[in-house]
Amino acid sequence: MTAPAGWAHPVRDAEAHRFAPERLRWVLRKVQTWAPYVDGCLLDDIARVVDDYTPTEAEVEDSALRLRGHLMRLVRLADTAQVTQDERVMELVERARTVRAEELPGDHRRAVGHVRRMALTLEDLLDRLVAVQCLAEEPENQSVPGTPLSEES
Repeated sequence: MTAPAGWAHPVRDAEAHRFAPERLRWVLRKVQTWAPYVDGCLLDDIARVVDDYTPTEAEVEDSALRLRGHLMRLVRLADTAQVTQDERVMELVERARTVRAEELPGDHRRAVGHVRRMALTLEDLLDRLVAVQCLAEEPENQSVPGTPLSEES
């Protein structure tokens, strides 16, 4: 196989890179349990709510809907990745479920407070999931069966 023009790296035949069955099962599990935690807007949605600016009633409702979706995804990710044995993750997952389930108050001021609590819970949960390496692709100390994908044969 020839390398594309401008490609500076050697290209090996695909035949030379067969994976052991355990390695293929590991890759399949990773693909099957993969759940993106950021859809490009998560941090923007948090910032929009916790900034000094007070959102309008329409913005509060939109933010509440978006934050609920982010909270659901992170809670699902924590459950799927089985990091709920971490005590702090468990506390934050419970807090996320509770604040997500609460109705948006009819009073605008209280509604703003509610979406801010959701945003802060989301931020705390995101930070903790990163700290326990739930959101890392492959922690350095994790043992993986077979050879790493990047290793030269």
